Amino acid sequence: ARNTIMKILRGYIMNELLGAFAMSLAVFTFVLVMGNIVKLAELVIAKGVDLMYVIKLFAYLTPYLLSFSVPMSILTATLLCFGRLSSDNEITAMRASGISLYRMSSPVIVIGLALSLGLLWMNDKVLPISHYQSRRTLAEIGIKKPTAFLEQGTFIKNFKDYIIFIYDIKGNKLNGIRIYQPQKDKPVRTIIAKSGEFNVDSERQIIRLRLYNGSSDEPDFDNPRRLYKIQFKVYEMSLNLKDYLPSISKKPKDMSIAEIRQEIKTLKEISIEDLNALKIELHKKFSLAFSALVFVLIGVPLGITAKRSERSVGFGMSLGVIIIYYILAVGFESLSLKGKLNPGFAMWLPNALLLLAGMILTWRSAES
Repeated sequence: ARNTIMKILRGYIMNELLGAFAMSLAVFTFVLVMGNIVKLAELVIAKGVDLMYVIKLFAYLTPYLLSFSVPMSILTATLLCFGRLSSDNEITAMRASGISLYRMSSPVIVIGLALSLGLLWMNDKVLPISHYQSRRTLAEIGIKKPTAFLEQGTFIKNFKDYIIFIYDIKGNKLNGIRIYQPQKDKPVRTIIAKSGEFNVDSERQIIRLRLYNGSSDEPDFDNPRRLYKIQFKVYEMSLNLKDYLPSISKKPKDMSIAEIRQEIKTLKEISIEDLNALKIELHKKFSLAFSALVFVLIGVPLGITAKRSERSVGFGMSLGVIIIYYILAVGFESLSLKGKLNPGFAMWLPNALLLLAGMILTWRSAES
C-alpha cells in the first residue's frame, strides 16, 4: 500500500512539475527569442538580406537559446511546484504520512538529471554545429564587419605562419594579444602585447596590426636557433587576408568535447601553454548542462520555504537565482581567462556554491 501511495504521489508531483515546466519554457524561450528577433528583422529590413538566410540564422540560434531557457525553466517549475504544494499544506500532509522531503523530491531530481544529460548531449553535439554554421552563414551574406577577420576568444590558425589569440576586441581596438609563430626545428616565436589596433587594407587584402606595450621573441644573429626577448612600446606587422578568407577558424564554442581535447593536445605539442580559453569552454559544456540539476536541488527547498503559489513570486525568485548564478559564472570565467583561477575550478564553482546552498536549505527544510 505504501508503494502504491508513493507511486501516486510521484505521478502527482511530476504532473505538477511538467505542467509548470512547459509554461516556463514557453515564457523564457519567447523572451529570449524576442531579444534576438529584432536584430534578425533588421537584417531583412535595413540590410536587405534574403529572408531564407535569416530563417537559417534563427534555426541555428534556437539550440543556443534552449541551452539557457531549459535550466531557467526547470528552476522556475520547481519553485512553482513546491511553492504551491507548500502553500496548500500538501507538504505538511505528506510529512504527517511519514513521507520525507527527500522521497518527495526524488522524481524532480530524476527529471533534473535527465535534462542535464540531454543538455550535455546538446552542448557537445548540436550547439557546436549550429554555432559554427551561423558564423558561416553570416560570412556568406557578407554582413560581418572587418572584426570578422580577427575574432576574440579563439586560436586563429588561417594566417600563414601564425597562430593568433586575442582576448578582447572592441571595434578595431585589441586587448590581450598573443601571436605565435611555429618554426621548423626552432623554438616557437611569441609576440605578446597588452593592447593594439588594426586596419584592413581591402585593395591589398592585408590587415595592418599595430601592437602596444609588449614583448617579442627575435632570432639571435649569432645563433638563429636561439631567440631573445625584446620589449617594445609599438610593434607593427601585416597579415595576408588571402590566407584567411578560404575558411573560417573554429572557435572553442564551435567544437565538440573531443575536438577541444584534440585542439589542446595539438597546441601543447608545439609548446603553446596558454590554453585557458579552450579549457574553459570544455568545462563550460559540462557545468552549464548540470546547472539544470543544481537548479532543481536549490529550487525544492526555496519553493517550500517561500510557501507561495503565485506565479509572479516563483518567477521573481527564479530570476534572482539565475542572475546570481550567471554573474558568478561570468566573473569566475573572467578571472580564469586572466590566469587567476584554474579553468575547471572556475567553471564548476558557481554550481558548487548553489549546490551547497541547496543542500543546507534542504537539510533545514527536512529537519523543520
